[in-house]
Amino acid sequence: MTTPLWQPSQAAVDSCNMTALMRAARRKYGIELANYAALHAWSVREPAQFNRLLWEFCGVIAGRQGDIVLEHGDRMPGARWFPQAQLNFAENLLRRRDTGVAIEFWGEDRVKSSVTHAGLYHEVSRLAQALRASGVKAGDRVAAYMPNIPGAVIAMLAATSIGAIWSSCSPDFGVQGVLDRFGQIEPRILFSADGYFYNGKTIDVRLRLAEIVAALPSIEKVIVIPYTQRSPAIDAVPRAIDVHTFMAPYKAHPIEFAQLPFNHPLYIMYSSGTTGVPKCIVHGAGGTLLQHLKEQAMHVDLKRDDRLFYFTTCGWMMWNWLVSGLATGATIVLYDGSPFLANGTILFDFADASGMTVFGTSAKFIDALAKAGLRPAATHKLKTLRVLLSTGSPLVPEGFDYVYQHIKRDINLASMSGGTDIMGTFVSGNPLLPVWRGEIQCATLGMQVEVFDDDGNPIRGVKGELVCTAPFPSMPVGFWNDPDGKKYHAAYFEKFPNVWCHGDYVEWTGHDGMIIYGRSDAVLNPGGVRIGTAEIYRQVEQLDEIVESLVIGQDWPPVQPTDVRIVLFVRLRDGLKLDDATIERIKQHIRTTTTPRHVPAKVVQVDDIPRTKSGKIVELAVRHVVHNRPVKNLEALANPEALEMFRDRAELQS
Repeated sequence: MTTPLWQPSQAAVDSCNMTALMRAARRKYGIELANYAALHAWSVREPAQFNRLLWEFCGVIAGRQGDIVLEHGDRMPGARWFPQAQLNFAENLLRRRDTGVAIEFWGEDRVKSSVTHAGLYHEVSRLAQALRASGVKAGDRVAAYMPNIPGAVIAMLAATSIGAIWSSCSPDFGVQGVLDRFGQIEPRILFSADGYFYNGKTIDVRLRLAEIVAALPSIEKVIVIPYTQRSPAIDAVPRAIDVHTFMAPYKAHPIEFAQLPFNHPLYIMYSSGTTGVPKCIVHGAGGTLLQHLKEQAMHVDLKRDDRLFYFTTCGWMMWNWLVSGLATGATIVLYDGSPFLANGTILFDFADASGMTVFGTSAKFIDALAKAGLRPAATHKLKTLRVLLSTGSPLVPEGFDYVYQHIKRDINLASMSGGTDIMGTFVSGNPLLPVWRGEIQCATLGMQVEVFDDDGNPIRGVKGELVCTAPFPSMPVGFWNDPDGKKYHAAYFEKFPNVWCHGDYVEWTGHDGMIIYGRSDAVLNPGGVRIGTAEIYRQVEQLDEIVESLVIGQDWPPVQPTDVRIVLFVRLRDGLKLDDATIERIKQHIRTTTTPRHVPAKVVQVDDIPRTKSGKIVELAVRHVVHNRPVKNLEALANPEALEMFRDRAELQS
């Protein structure tokens, strides 16, 4: 494609936060930054200058900033950001205290509510007092088994205002999945709702909650937030109290925000855990705040009058990212439930009703809309929408086409990629740059992103490993229960010394954008040629009869294997059966649009594709099943029963 799908207007460029940041750099440091390339180059060449300016520009609230921005900047891990700073994360998110709307909420089509900034501050104040009176102090773990409702945001802010460490799971996790996570961090307090709504059904979690609490002796109190019922009975849940009863003795007054070091633990997040017990990733308050302010204020151009939405659960890092939108003074828009309610239109109904300006979702949701033939541009106004965010998996070029043809033409489609590991992105959208079909627009500010070959040499225009060669503030503080840092080091720094290796298989484009071809550990290697799984998904899922697919490399021959062969699993539209003609059509399409190396040796029909709770397909887990290896943590999957469809398939024995 020789022309971009979208370009910003000059008026939008002139008025955006990123342009204002470049002007601020000129005033403060006397440097001229003519465009984004120059701004990014300066942000990684002078990380101390950049991060101090970002702090000031975004108005970080702190008891103290300190004179030092970066110590040991040549060490990764080992660098220290703002080592003298004292701040509180919750204080920054509660900066507005007026009657503007802080949270707009829909629980499917059953519950609709909103909370003002003043109301949010008052509720956080009351809950924080109740937690303090229960003995909660800085460093204690406060966990949540919660749907994405305003009460979850209030609970997180109350806990972190004290300096407690927050960790959450969504209520669709089974008992063992919760224990695998919270059992490692031993929380003192557990927040939970009584249940949640999904696809028009009410799911009661109180029996599961009772099992969880019985198995976690560290929990001193369970605070239940009514959601599906007005006054749910909680007698069967050990040590439980209704949140209203818990808060009743306290009236709102100015919050005592604990002033804590920049790296004070804020969140404990979890790896997907599909190959073992999840890793507990600890993120610091200052690094998380600065990373989210940078991405939202700069790359999304989020401002005080914006309405920021992301379709997420409390078990995905995008919930933490979304809630940080409060730090710009914006309204955050929460939805809990099925995104396909109302024949797949409910999120766009919500976009029109709430005046969303930023709509965030997964690439898989965009793919599903296209497959279902939905045309939001024809059925909804979407007049306030200016940015569409996509993450979770690579968005294929046809997904870009769909957005501009059938959602909105004048919109910044900001595909982005990073992860739970960094609480943010390595590559992201950009309000200053055009959108090119199939490409993420740019490297994120302050992130020295490169692509390495297997020998650690930087490369461009060919595929390799996504790495970051300099420290950044949102690197994890460490892993929980990893006192010598061995697990942390092994996760990111073993392949290339002193370089963060993220595990994505990627390529720089001629526009300084990036294409992501899948996870490095899932890369196919038939005959020694590396193929990213996304290269095959892109082609296969263009075919009308295929709803979704999953591809692995199968060791072949199975006894003393000398190579791998590509096996493609496909889920077809209801009522269709995979026959020889369809298999040949699939193979021919892949051969014509890619190379003969990409053509699968086997194509196999399945009724479902296994995925994590956040919707990512699990290629490695399927590969383990096909090779008769154990999958160690089924609780990490949303639909673990789907794995059985891949076991002992006769088609894969010949």
